[in-house]
Amino acid sequence: MHSARPTRLRVEHLHRPLGTDVRAPRLSWRLPLGATHQLAHRIEAGAWDSGRRNSSANTFVRYEGPAPASSTRTHWRVKVWTDLGESDWSETSWWETGLLHPADWLARWIEPAETAPAEPGHRPARLLRHAFSLGKPVGRARLHITAHGVYEAYCNGIRVGDQELTPGFTAYRSRLQTQTYDLTGLLTTGENALGAVLSDGWFRGRHGFVRAADGFGTRTALLAQLTVEHPDGTTTTLGTGPEWRTAPGAITAADLMDGQTSDLRAHDEQWSTPAFDDRLWDKARAVDGGLYDDFARLTATPAPPVRRVEELRPVAVTEPVPGHQVVDLGQNINGWIRLGDLGPAGTRLTLVHGEALDARGDVTTDNIRAFDWVTRRPLPAGQIDTVVSAGRPGEVFEPRHTTHGFRYVRVEGHPGSLTPEDVTGVVVHTDLPRTGWFTSSDERVNRLHEAAVWSLRGNVCDVPTDCPQRERAAWTGDWQVFLPTAAYLFDVAGFTVKWLRDLAADQWADGTVPNFVPDPADEDTRRRSAEGGMNGSAGWGDAAVIVPWEIWRAYGDLDLLRTQYPSMRAWVDHAAEQARTRRHPDRAAARPQPAPHETYLWDTGFHFGEWLEPGVTPDLDPARDRGDVATAYLHRSADLLAHTAALLGLPEDEARYRAVADGARTAWRAEYLTERGTTVPDTQATLVRALAFGLVPREARSRAVDRLARLVRLAGTHLTTGFLSTGLLLPVLADHGRLGLAYELLMRDSSPSWLAMIDRGATTVWEDWDGVDVRGLPKMSYNHYSKGAVVSFLHQYAAGIRLPRTPGPEAAGYRRFTVAPRPGGGLTSASARHESPHGTIRSEWERDGDHLTLTVEIPPGTEAAISLPGSAPGTAGPGVHTFRTTLPPDGD
Repeated sequence: MHSARPTRLRVEHLHRPLGTDVRAPRLSWRLPLGATHQLAHRIEAGAWDSGRRNSSANTFVRYEGPAPASSTRTHWRVKVWTDLGESDWSETSWWETGLLHPADWLARWIEPAETAPAEPGHRPARLLRHAFSLGKPVGRARLHITAHGVYEAYCNGIRVGDQELTPGFTAYRSRLQTQTYDLTGLLTTGENALGAVLSDGWFRGRHGFVRAADGFGTRTALLAQLTVEHPDGTTTTLGTGPEWRTAPGAITAADLMDGQTSDLRAHDEQWSTPAFDDRLWDKARAVDGGLYDDFARLTATPAPPVRRVEELRPVAVTEPVPGHQVVDLGQNINGWIRLGDLGPAGTRLTLVHGEALDARGDVTTDNIRAFDWVTRRPLPAGQIDTVVSAGRPGEVFEPRHTTHGFRYVRVEGHPGSLTPEDVTGVVVHTDLPRTGWFTSSDERVNRLHEAAVWSLRGNVCDVPTDCPQRERAAWTGDWQVFLPTAAYLFDVAGFTVKWLRDLAADQWADGTVPNFVPDPADEDTRRRSAEGGMNGSAGWGDAAVIVPWEIWRAYGDLDLLRTQYPSMRAWVDHAAEQARTRRHPDRAAARPQPAPHETYLWDTGFHFGEWLEPGVTPDLDPARDRGDVATAYLHRSADLLAHTAALLGLPEDEARYRAVADGARTAWRAEYLTERGTTVPDTQATLVRALAFGLVPREARSRAVDRLARLVRLAGTHLTTGFLSTGLLLPVLADHGRLGLAYELLMRDSSPSWLAMIDRGATTVWEDWDGVDVRGLPKMSYNHYSKGAVVSFLHQYAAGIRLPRTPGPEAAGYRRFTVAPRPGGGLTSASARHESPHGTIRSEWERDGDHLTLTVEIPPGTEAAISLPGSAPGTAGPGVHTFRTTLPPDGD
């Protein structure tokens, strides 16, 4: 064994992003130790002149600088003492606030001139602009801006910033994000102009499974405020108001689902410059009342913005039928294409985006069509962009007011032949920092891992969507299932915090959690809708508890648990009340006098159940008894809520929810577990959930595990689990002595299996295991990340980096973790790296016959439990360590 020990500390200064919400401020900084070690500290702002000792390491921190005040910029310096010595003072650092109080907003909301909105999906984007003069030099300038809709800001003819689809998707009735941009270098003394392109976006556009429009309102609107500080100490402030002008632009239709239509002949490049003559434009309408008066809902976001993250060059351009040129990016993505050859002036091009090809090799969108909830008729797939060329040199088309989920694009109407150099695939999603990597000796397993990564990337476009084409709804169950895996791959902390705020905002008064959030329909509207009674499904609504708990495990954010605690409690109270006060009619008929355990038996209401088990037709009957799933989740959420109450110092709540958890477990055992170790229903999914949630008594676990293994073998050594339990299957098998069987399922290459998808060309994870129907036609979405949760098995078991299940403050966020690789499946090597809140964690092993060599990297301030087959367990502190062991004969 060997280790590397750092010898010197250096404090980096931190630049806080413009617009950071500091109403509950926190400071963060990183200490590079040696070449690769990083130790992250977080400390409450306010202890500006006194030291604080970090509880997880012998590190002492002192600030020098003012406390937050009304000024927008604050500076500080930091010094750190550790057992290794004393650091130098850091360079002066700064952070800057946005507009913190409603009274700080002097601008007024404005609506573009619009006599009557066009039909949903066909509404044009509007241009808004205002010219003004600055009589003094510019020292510093900030633009604070938001919208009802999606906006792009411009200043003096130049697009401002690199964020896309701003202001993002939130529960607009409660929370509306603002952005802040530095305009210092774009403004000049003299004449200037501000402009904005404004489209429907999520606010009133069509999105979600039902494709309903006008979810949050019937009019788009813009709010912008520019603050210019001059060198002489004076300030000029101006904002949106009745002096702004508005007109249609080149974007003649823009919708996130349907696509974007642009007539570039109508585009004037000078429209956002001071030289442009806007006298023929209409006056914008200054508005107030309703949401417009609620400036308290304006907020910054803890999440990174949506950006154009990557560009792809097509792997092929074909012409399967005359006039249809098909572009293949070679990768299923979320985003759009940038087209550079638009043909002569007046050429009309139609771009149809899809995930699959038909028998002729042409693009098909049949697999991504949703249906009307009332009539059950299929809806158009959308994802169609149209552009009319102006014939200008260097002209390009890039539709930034929509997104698509696609690999293929059919271009219709082009008079020439496109080449890969004419087309660029633009990958668009929340700009999450990558934090986790995995590779192994098996190339197909590596491709599976990358498919899961791409599937996640396709579904984190400001909210965690279920798919980037058919619905783009932030289904609660999807993020509940995938979040633990996502936290291995990317820094999803701020992204998830942002979404949880929306979940709490949209949660119904009785604690019901909508199936997707943000939900454009308010509670009353949703309850009256065709699918309103489907909300509050077990496994979906439980995201209110499970998601913040998983963020606690991965990042150690106790503040998030404290903030979300009322929402967590409201959900468990709702579920427990349903169990206490309602009985399923079939059970009541069979047993008129309820058994005592039924107080905690949740067997009523609508639940999706396991959902999409192979070979099982989905059943949306609200009268079906799914108490086996609902009661299991009542136990799980109540158990986690009891742990949360203990962390927050709430002993009465801890006892209360411990009683609910214990009662639900007792009820589940009484109704759904037999003495033989089988379950009702006798399915893989039920057994996996029971073992994962601790519902099976210790004395019955071996029988339950045997039954699970038997069911796997009876299915031809295939899984039959569905949406909720597939990600738990391999860990449950590995944790209960069936590691070899877990690897057999992982390596299975006949359907249903993960590698069957990969072998058939999947570049993202499919919604349906087969991907095609009995006629050989594409089936369902090709980008649904839930089944990709299996790759957490690669990080946790193949490479062996694991978090404690119920960590306390001394262990959460990788302060304490385990490195316990479990080789199998024919793998001869595996490696995972994770950028934790404390720095780099690495587990890398190679196998040579029966000998295994493991190299582990552990960041400062943390400790890892090391467990290897054939060796006694131990612990290791910061540094790089090497271990060698002889594997047992079975390799387990």
